Amino acid sequence: MKTQDNEDPAGKRKRPDIEIREMEIEDLAAVFNLGEKLFQAREVPNLYRTWDEYEVVDFFGSDTSYAYVAEMDGDIVGFTLGYIVTKRNSAWKYGYLVWLGVEPELQRTGIATRLYKEIRDAMLEEGVRIVFVDTEADNTDALDFFTRMGFGKPEEHLYLSLNVDDKLRESRLKNGNNRHRKNGRH
Repeated sequence: MKTQDNEDPAGKRKRPDIEIREMEIEDLAAVFNLGEKLFQAREVPNLYRTWDEYEVVDFFGSDTSYAYVAEMDGDIVGFTLGYIVTKRNSAWKYGYLVWLGVEPELQRTGIATRLYKEIRDAMLEEGVRIVFVDTEADNTDALDFFTRMGFGKPEEHLYLSLNVDDKLRESRLKNGNNRHRKNGRH
């Protein structure tokens, strides 16, 4: 589906001529590379989901997942990945939008809006009643975007983390030191 109106409603930037379509196997590398550019751990250090090649492949290969790309002049310039959750003993289906990304130089041109609406509509067709999304509390661009898309009732959610690798290393050092003391070494 191509955009027909090339002007941004706010008149700020010209909307690019893009096609939104389901992701295909040939798109995996481009989507992975774009996500790697957008979701770097050093820029979002407390991101609890990691961006890796398995993330993209899992969304592409699952029956309950939804994966769409925005293509412009043969290049992937955006994507969205999500899935549907069905809970046992519940008549409700939930949509979870996990990743949404657009090339930085094309942000604020309507691509993210079109990607979101595509995945939302696909989920609605499958009977989803509620769509969830999460983002960092200080990601004001994402918060503004999702508010414009109709999301509300932001819930503050805290999660705690423990680097078990550090704890394991400390434990090994401590146990190693104790073992050396038992053997008469210091």
